Amino acid sequence: MPFAFGPQAPRPGRAPGPRPAPAGAGAAACAARAPATAPAPAGAGRGQRPPRGARGGARFPQGREARAASSTTVLARSSSSARSSPWMTSRSSPRSSTWVVSAAAAGSPAAAAAAGAAVPKRVAVFAEPSPFHYVCGYQNRYKSLIRYLREQGCEVLVITTGKGVTAPFVDFAAAKEPPGDFHGAQLMSCWCFGCPMYWTMPLSLGLSPRVLSALKEFKPDLIHCCSPGVMVWGGSFFAQLLNVPLVLAYHTHIPEYVGRYGLPGLKSVAWQYIRKLHKPADLTLTVSSVLRRELAAAKVADYDSMEVWLRGVDSEVFHPRYKSAAWRERLTEGNPDAPLLVHVGRLGPEKNLLALKGILAEVRKGCPEARLAIVGDGPARGELEKALAGTGTYFAGMLKGEDLSAAYASGDAFVMPSESETLGFVVLEGMASGIPVVAARAGGIPDIITRSGENGYLYTPSSKSADSDQEAAAILVRLLQDKELNRRIGEAGRAEVCKYDWRASVTNLLTNQYPKAVERRRAAPEFWLHKIYKAVMAFFAFLAAMVSGTPDPSAPARGAGAA
Repeated sequence: MPFAFGPQAPRPGRAPGPRPAPAGAGAAACAARAPATAPAPAGAGRGQRPPRGARGGARFPQGREARAASSTTVLARSSSSARSSPWMTSRSSPRSSTWVVSAAAAGSPAAAAAAGAAVPKRVAVFAEPSPFHYVCGYQNRYKSLIRYLREQGCEVLVITTGKGVTAPFVDFAAAKEPPGDFHGAQLMSCWCFGCPMYWTMPLSLGLSPRVLSALKEFKPDLIHCCSPGVMVWGGSFFAQLLNVPLVLAYHTHIPEYVGRYGLPGLKSVAWQYIRKLHKPADLTLTVSSVLRRELAAAKVADYDSMEVWLRGVDSEVFHPRYKSAAWRERLTEGNPDAPLLVHVGRLGPEKNLLALKGILAEVRKGCPEARLAIVGDGPARGELEKALAGTGTYFAGMLKGEDLSAAYASGDAFVMPSESETLGFVVLEGMASGIPVVAARAGGIPDIITRSGENGYLYTPSSKSADSDQEAAAILVRLLQDKELNRRIGEAGRAEVCKYDWRASVTNLLTNQYPKAVERRRAAPEFWLHKIYKAVMAFFAFLAAMVSGTPDPSAPARGAGAA
């Protein structure tokens, strides 16, 4: 049965009751695996004044007393029964940092707490760039993280990029304030700047007194930062300052990127940067088992102090039912009967997209009418348009919503030449859309296409084989010519990704992986930065007491010795 951790109410526009079962191919498997959950918390106390430091889109829907009252409605909390933790010593709030259970459902955070796991109730997330405005692979992951943490009853504070500046004549549309509300999470923005060499990407230090004030008010049980980047340094600093468990989630494989940007000599520097960044982390999350082994080999962290953050995809948003004759007409530039290859993703130098020219040329030897549609945008678009001119390639630009779903589903096969994917969300989305995927055997993609030739195809990447283009093209030609094979591989791929549910991914993170970080911080010495912080705070408290004339409570009362 579903459980609740506080007063629960349906979100606006959504009727109470269980989540409706998805429809369509593969939906039964998805529905069977989705655990029953309570509706998202309603954010009681809306309209109260936000704490000092909230800016531009920050929403703190509950005051301290309201939050404490709501969190005890269903969960019985006792300071004597709650396990102590080293970071609680500097907190003035008596709120427990783990779930204390009065009723629990199997597989839920409450059940995990009942079994002895230190499940955090308040999570601060440092996300850079903004998952609300910057379109990239990790966007859906972080929006789902926030959504399902809230659904599980957690309080969530999100610190992300807001408005800022970048180089002249650059589209900096992603530098916006967070939305007014996102599933009841508390949202806070930081001033940002454009990333050098990738000026459309907002970055921020996040080292603001406002952020520190917000964190002290929020009192997180755990800080989760995306890595690598710039804001992650701010999140790490505050975690050490407050002695809070620190989780770093590794998403962008910079050592593989620097060579693609013409800086191969910086690869060793990139590895040093990542090792230093992850040194204080209590837990490092990776997005594939391949990347976990690579980071362990590079001594970024011990293998046992890393976990794979389970993948997810919304198999109802990406679904074969979105196949569209109108979109096929558009993507083939008026040749809907021509075989159509599709690629979706950010157009960056690190994506190895120039390989598409050679692959398409080889495909057209077997299928002369074959065409290619590229969906997405990025700094490499101009170069690609020149390289693929006259090859029957259509650049659709950035698509969202049902347009993106239709672009995926309207193709005959999805091709992915990138060798630097830490996971490859577009591969998951292509498989969920019911079209066969042909991808380079590199990065985290083999963790998705687990049975090449059955639920998709892997080919040797161009960096390892001179015949890479021919190998990929031979597979694609077979799929374009054999309709039965195309259908079978597409259906098998969709059945595979229906196993990957965001709700299950976040539940596993909250109940199994976060508690490991909490326990490691409990067992570890205090961060030295926290010791300094406590000493400084004690010194200023002493000065304040001296100035105000308040007696030192540790000193004996005047005249006590005479008695």
